[in-house]
Amino acid sequence: MLLFALFFALPLLGMALNNGLGRTPQMGWNSWNHFHCGINEQLIMETIDAVHSSGLHDAGYEYVNLDDCWQSARFPNKTIMPDPKAFPHGLMPLISHAHSLNIKFGVYSDAGSKTCAGRPLSLVVFV
Repeated sequence: MLLFALFFALPLLGMALNNGLGRTPQMGWNSWNHFHCGINEQLIMETIDAVHSSGLHDAGYEYVNLDDCWQSARFPNKTIMPDPKAFPHGLMPLISHAHSLNIKFGVYSDAGSKTCAGRPLSLVVFV
């Protein structure tokens, strides 16, 4: 039975789509791992530049992910407001800069009511 399974399964192990997907895991940098809530516009801009210039992007690091503590409150329309002290120009300049270097930019949220740091999350918008 084992020989039968190996005979038919081994040829399938080498089969995969050749479309460029899944060749590496999703790779990127995340602000929480080192900085927790100690983030700001300048730090994230410098990180985007470092991912690009250090060769990490060429090695497959596609993402710069902004984790908890970027948000402070809600706008009147209930969307989440970036912390005006840490991100005085909002997030769009960071996102635009990342995209100009062909780096994808991720922004953390969750379906809860508060983040681990007590900041607002998405649940209130959907309830």
